[in-house]
Amino acid sequence: METAQAQLDNRAFIGNRPGQLKYTYISRNPDGPDTKLDDSLRRESQQRAREDSVSSGDLRLSLNAFVFFKDNEYFNKIIDGYTLYGTHLNPQLVYYPSQNLRLEGGVFLWKDFGNPVLKAVRPTFRATWTHGKQQLIFGNIRPHLHHNYIEPMFNFERVMLNPLEEGIQTVIRTHRFFLDQWVDWQRQQYRYSNYQEEVAGGLSTSYRTSRDGSRWTTTIPFQFTAIHHGGQIDTLDKPLQTVFNGALGLETRYLLQRPTMQAVRFQGYVLGYQDYSFTRNQFPYRNGWGLYLNGTLESRILDVMVSYWQGQRFLSPLGGDFYQSASRTVSDPGFLDPHRKIIMVRLMRDIRISDAAAITARVEPVYDLNSGALDYSLAMYFNFRQEWLLGNIGRRTRVGQ
Repeated sequence: METAQAQLDNRAFIGNRPGQLKYTYISRNPDGPDTKLDDSLRRESQQRAREDSVSSGDLRLSLNAFVFFKDNEYFNKIIDGYTLYGTHLNPQLVYYPSQNLRLEGGVFLWKDFGNPVLKAVRPTFRATWTHGKQQLIFGNIRPHLHHNYIEPMFNFERVMLNPLEEGIQTVIRTHRFFLDQWVDWQRQQYRYSNYQEEVAGGLSTSYRTSRDGSRWTTTIPFQFTAIHHGGQIDTLDKPLQTVFNGALGLETRYLLQRPTMQAVRFQGYVLGYQDYSFTRNQFPYRNGWGLYLNGTLESRILDVMVSYWQGQRFLSPLGGDFYQSASRTVSDPGFLDPHRKIIMVRLMRDIRISDAAAITARVEPVYDLNSGALDYSLAMYFNFRQEWLLGNIGRRTRVGQ
């Protein structure tokens, strides 16, 4: 079963094993399999399958730890320069009432460096029912990067700034098809509230058209997001907001099978924006569109991606700041760039520490073709995720039975 990817390879952020990276095994013979490596991979895959197997009644302890550093050296009128530096910690107990039902409960802690007070302390609960290739997830759904959106549709920084999403999610994953349908209930409204309810949701799909075993992999992705702010029981005289974004693309990847150079990849997307709010003029544009092109060279040492973005009156409430045609800055909130054009280069590397841990380093210079400004960001992330089996409480005799 292949891992669905959108714009970037983010498996260190979302995989069960952050350190199980894509270049762990590289055949020495580009014209055929290496027997020794194939045997090693088979034995390790069997060992991991045994570790991942569950039984009814299993009780486990899980720990998710994430340390982030992102320095945005931005000096423009669309997006502010700032630094994100902190850590997320999410210990949980995991229980399997049956093999296809997973219950997780714990606490989420968010601490920004340079701030003695915790940014957030929130309980977490997730119920995941697996039925064949389909999963239904309730509670704390699998958020942000798990949806596999491109950055103009969904901001990468949500992994740091919006780490939790709560609602319902449906995930279907086969060797050809990926689907993630989700609803995130962001703010609950009550009678006489002085604020609106806020809800977001979307659909992310990808279908592989290339045949199995081919060095060419071609997929057709479709992505959709929507946000709604409103409600009928608040005390505000504020109009409703409803905004849709969509993207249709073509992705192709060619496997090079060389010791250093692994693959080349191209992605092309056409995006749309539409404001369906009943009350006009809440946003500077009623509709817009965008063109997004990415070319990537994947190597064992470094991945290099070159991106071109052209946005015509494009807005995306959930999307990355750099792709907007309206300012999100503190100093220039009214600035507009209706015909936005930028070129971005990404230098990316994942460093394996163990199966449970990995470090990700990224450098991203951005050139604004309209203003001639060159900005950049530097980032380093540490991901740790692991589970430990505490025992099987389902096999114990309960008192009174």
